[in-house]
Amino acid sequence: MAESTKREEKKAREKKIKKKKKINFAHPSEKVCAEILDYYNIEWEYEPRTFPIRWDKHGKIIQSFTPDFYLPELDLYIELTTMSQKLVTKKNQKVRRLKEIYPEINIKIFYQKDFRNLLLKYGLHKKRKELLAKD
Repeated sequence: MAESTKREEKKAREKKIKKKKKINFAHPSEKVCAEILDYYNIEWEYEPRTFPIRWDKHGKIIQSFTPDFYLPELDLYIELTTMSQKLVTKKNQKVRRLKEIYPEINIKIFYQKDFRNLLLKYGLHKKRKELLAKD
């Protein structure tokens, strides 16, 4: 019975991997991040939830925010930002607003320098120019 359970778990993992390979990431850096998470067997979901963060006077949502990844085992959202400083400022504002409205939500921003460090740490620095040039 233990052997059949192992086979079932392996099939479930393989199914998740196949499903994840079909994801159309918004930016190549997100794909690399997903590959690093997969390598370390960290369960993740890509853009699983959108949070309304601003409403008009009639209660209609006028701004929302969708973090890039959710790590269920850590109950943590991750937002990657390898873009220009102008866009980083906007993302920082959105994350601050998210934390004000949803204080129970754990979120971490990975900035360009954080992402560069990940690339170096995991030997992916050859991809760095290619990935960061897409911003």
